[in-house]
Amino acid sequence: MSTSRNPLVVGNIVGEIIDPFDASAVLRLFYNNREMTSGSGLRPSQVAREPTVQITGSRGRNETSLYTLVMVDPDAPSPSNPSKREYLHWLVMDIPEGGDVSHGTEVVAYESPQPKAGIHRLAFIVFRQTVRQVIYAPGWRPNFNTRDFAACYCLGAPVAAAYFNCQREGGCGGRRCS
Repeated sequence: MSTSRNPLVVGNIVGEIIDPFDASAVLRLFYNNREMTSGSGLRPSQVAREPTVQITGSRGRNETSLYTLVMVDPDAPSPSNPSKREYLHWLVMDIPEGGDVSHGTEVVAYESPQPKAGIHRLAFIVFRQTVRQVIYAPGWRPNFNTRDFAACYCLGAPVAAAYFNCQREGGCGGRRCS
């Protein structure tokens, strides 16, 4: 993974949530039929419903691969006091190669981001499954740990990731509103 100007490095997704990795899949996210790019800013009203997610392999990967998607907020409940880091918003497994997330198995239902203070980063991390396996829903959403989850289920390093920034509807990006 090249670190120069990589939005995952700039946004501290790499480092805080995941370790550096070599992307070997392409992750495309669409909210309201608009493709999201890493580092973009979205409001809660724009992310109220789960996105359409498409995952495709690259570098000649087998078309029968399955993927696991994790969506977390490392800034919960606020960036200045992330005591619930990483808050789990969504967990889907068995997403087929080339298919969208709706063809996978939802382990933890999508919970739309509702930041109360500050600008939150919402990260999507994708892992390639080496085998079809049962993944159990954690008994909590706050204080989820993506690295521990990946280690527990032998998922290895991520194969793709993206994130967006989100703040409350009336938020003004850390500046005082007039």
